[in-house]
Amino acid sequence: MRLCREEGRTMHNHNMLEVNNLSKNFAGTGRETEFAAVDGISFTLDAGECLGLIGESGCGKSVSCMAMARLLPEPPARIAAGKVMLQKRDGAVVDVLKLSGRELRKIRGGEIAYIFQEPSVSLNPVFRVGEQIAEAVSLHRPDVADPWAEAVELLRRVGIPEPRDRVSRYPHELSGGMQQRVMIAMAIASRPSVLVADEPTTALDVTIQAQILDLLLELRRQMGMSIILVTHNLGIVSETADHVAVMYAGRIAEYAPVRELIDSPAHPYTKALLSAVPVLGKEKGRLSTIPGSVPSPANFPAGCRFSGRCALYAEASAAEQERCRNIVPEFRKVGASHYCACHLLRRGED
Repeated sequence: MRLCREEGRTMHNHNMLEVNNLSKNFAGTGRETEFAAVDGISFTLDAGECLGLIGESGCGKSVSCMAMARLLPEPPARIAAGKVMLQKRDGAVVDVLKLSGRELRKIRGGEIAYIFQEPSVSLNPVFRVGEQIAEAVSLHRPDVADPWAEAVELLRRVGIPEPRDRVSRYPHELSGGMQQRVMIAMAIASRPSVLVADEPTTALDVTIQAQILDLLLELRRQMGMSIILVTHNLGIVSETADHVAVMYAGRIAEYAPVRELIDSPAHPYTKALLSAVPVLGKEKGRLSTIPGSVPSPANFPAGCRFSGRCALYAEASAAEQERCRNIVPEFRKVGASHYCACHLLRRGED
């Protein structure tokens, strides 16, 4: 992945997905007008790459991912700006935001597949899991002669034992880990170019989490998929992602290769997130926290949206604070593929 600047550029042959200046608005209530839940995010995703999208709850991670395939109902949601350029399996490049409803149905679950964090909610409780997988096969791969047999094979591929028996089970007859594997089987049934995994291990215990993540990475290797992994768990990101985009209040605050971001974070928000992670074997008193909370999209500050919680802002001069409050920070290149949006970056480096 490379950061895609707002001015745009020609899509590279190795890019599977290019999101350029994407903004997603929601209708307000009462006296409120529209507000931007996602505000001008840009990135590219290379073939076979895993991008970690991290940040606190309410930062816009899930909305960004659903906006890419226009999964949010319109209204109350509305695409205010941007492009989402997708290179399909046949090599054609399309702007997903300009497709008709019929064309979108081929993209959703086909070229771009999703795994959500609650499989018990996502799976239909009145249909057998094999029927749900077979339906995905029939919709997106009409050339498959026997969708039911393909469902059995997909269950075997995602590591479910006795797939010929489990394919006839209802979701409630399976454990949480198996339900999530069924969701993965449904997602890869279409052989997607891009797989969006939105907190895929949140409801699972640590052992099953590791198994699911290993499975996703193995499937990526076998199928050449690109993955967007949405999470708030920095440990998961460090083990699975190639690059990381840190989101805060609807914008990307920092982007870097995963190792560089963890070893040399630049943005005060990223530093605060990392400092809040307990380190095994390291003696420490009280755990570090970030004061305050993510502002509501209806009341985002005019300038830097992290300024009200930022340690550097608290130590800055009055002139610097005024700039932080009123001027949106631009991305600055701080490494070969490392970008950060912060007015006080030089102060932080000192």
